[in-house]
Amino acid sequence: MKKRLFSLIAAAAVAVSSFALSVSAAGELPDERLLPRVVDDADLLTDSEETALLEKVDEISERQKMDVVIVTADSLEGKTSTAYADDFFDYNGYGYGADHDGILLLIGMENRDWAISTCGEGIRTFTDAGQDYMVDQFKPYLSDGDYDEAFNCFADLCDDFITQAKNGAPYDSGNMPKGEFRFGYHLMISLVIGVIVALIAVTIMKGQLKSVKQQYAASYYTKKNSMHITDKKDLFLYNKVTKRAIPKSSGGGSSSHHSSSGRSHGGSSGHF
Repeated sequence: MKKRLFSLIAAAAVAVSSFALSVSAAGELPDERLLPRVVDDADLLTDSEETALLEKVDEISERQKMDVVIVTADSLEGKTSTAYADDFFDYNGYGYGADHDGILLLIGMENRDWAISTCGEGIRTFTDAGQDYMVDQFKPYLSDGDYDEAFNCFADLCDDFITQAKNGAPYDSGNMPKGEFRFGYHLMISLVIGVIVALIAVTIMKGQLKSVKQQYAASYYTKKNSMHITDKKDLFLYNKVTKRAIPKSSGGGSSSHHSSSGRSHGGSSGHF
C-alpha cells in the first residue's frame, strides 16, 4: 500500500514539473512569478538609482517591443553565469511576443561575473561583435564600481542597437557605431584636459630657462676638438625575429545555444 502511495505521489510530481516547464516555455507564467525589468538582489544601486533605471528600461522595452532586463545577484547558486542568465530570463516571464524577444544583463558579485543573454529577435539584434562593443563601453564602469553608470550605459546602448536593427542591418563586424559611446567620450575629455595641463606646465618650465640659449645647428652644442675617434668596429650583437598571427576573418552574426528550458539564446560572458 505504501509503495503504491509513493508511486502515485512521484507520478503526480513529475506531471506537475512537466506542466510547469511547458507553461514556462510558452511564456504563460503566473503573475506571482513575474519580476520587474530591474532586479537588484546584490543591492548595488540606491533606491533612487534603481527607480530611475527601472523607468528607463521600461520605457525602452515598451517603445521598442523588446525586453531590456538588468539583474544583479550575490551568488549564481553553482550555475555558470550564462546558464543563470538564460534561466532567469526564461523562468521569470521576460521577452516580447511569441519569440520572447529581449536581452538580459546579469552581474554576479560572488566572482565578479557578467553575462548577456539574448532571445528571439534579440539574438539577431545583438550580434557577437556588437556585444563585444557594448561590453567595451560599460565594463570600465563595472570595474570602477560605478554600477549606476554601467547599467545606464548598457540601457542606452540597447536602445541604439535595437533602433539600428529595425532601420537597417544590425551592428556587426564592419558596421559598428561611429566613434566610442559614453566611455569613449569621457576618455576623450580626460585626454584633452591632460594635454592642456601638460602644455601649461611645459610653458612655465620653458619660461624659467634663463641660462640656455637656443642654437641654430647641432654643431654649436659640441666643443671643437673635444672628441677623437681612434678605433672603429662593427659588432653584431643579436638577431630578433618577431612573429605575428594573421587574424582570421569573421563572418559576423550571432552564435546561439539552448538553455535548460529548450529555448534558443545568444549571449556572452566574462569577468570584470
